[in-house]
Amino acid sequence: MARIALDAMGGDHAPEQAVLGAIAATARGVDVVLVGDETALESELAAAGASLPVIHAPEVISMAEDPAAAIRAKKGASVTVAADLVAAGEAVGMVSAGSTGAALAAAAFVIGRIAGVSRPAIAAIFPLGSPVVVLDVGANIDVKPEHLAQFAVMGSVVAQVYLDIERPRIGLLNIGEEETKGRDLEKEAFKLIKQLPLDFVGNVEGSDLGANRADVVVADGFTGNVLLKTAEGTAGVVARFVLDALATAEDPGIKQASQVVLPYLLALRQKFDPEAYGGGHLVGTKGTVVISHGSSSRVAIANALALASEGADRDLVGRIEAGLSG
Repeated sequence: MARIALDAMGGDHAPEQAVLGAIAATARGVDVVLVGDETALESELAAAGASLPVIHAPEVISMAEDPAAAIRAKKGASVTVAADLVAAGEAVGMVSAGSTGAALAAAAFVIGRIAGVSRPAIAAIFPLGSPVVVLDVGANIDVKPEHLAQFAVMGSVVAQVYLDIERPRIGLLNIGEEETKGRDLEKEAFKLIKQLPLDFVGNVEGSDLGANRADVVVADGFTGNVLLKTAEGTAGVVARFVLDALATAEDPGIKQASQVVLPYLLALRQKFDPEAYGGGHLVGTKGTVVISHGSSSRVAIANALALASEGADRDLVGRIEAGLSG
């Protein structure tokens, strides 16, 4: 089983929720090493009646700090030490719910990028009827057409690894289906992706995400992040409206029916919960790196660790290397 280093000081609810998530992940068979303040982590482990390996890291990078500068200055930061473990081969991947910028910098500068990758990207799995991999969802605000072409290749591998799709369909997020739509960025990226040995279905729109038109949707980090947050927010609002309507219904027939339907609606809401996958893969680096929400609970941390472990076990990094060199 591949060992995953957890930045146990990263996140709004660290270290308590990080430690509890690590304990839960361990119960699922994930090999976890905690990275952070040894005293604080041992205290949390003792409170939970558990024992896990701990690597001491005396510093933490806050959300307000400049990521690149902080990575250089704080060699003892938990996210930096976690990345060091991956770079040294003592862990095959890492998970962090701390500063996204710091995790990105640690992965790129400490772990290193896969040969030929100029921009690692964050890939998120949208839990729709037919799950869809979307990348980039926040790592790169400004990109070039060739970056989007690389995202297409890496996203295809993510879909192969996690969705078990042998030949994923690739779509380019745009404002229309026609090849001439969009900015120069999308027009040029369309031409590049079309030349790749991928199943490219062309441009797709935001409304196509739930229409099973593509297994992978490629976008720049700004657009992808807006899409992700909008989808999460919409799912929550719709679920709340339906649940409120059922709870306040006065018709006896509706009240009776709601008792049958309610468990299914709650399960559906849970499926669309951002914590279901725990985070997004930072693809393009030499380790399986998963970046979680800052507000991650123990559930999200456990799922993120499981996601990283599965990626390592199924050789996500090696398969991306092969895809980019092919």
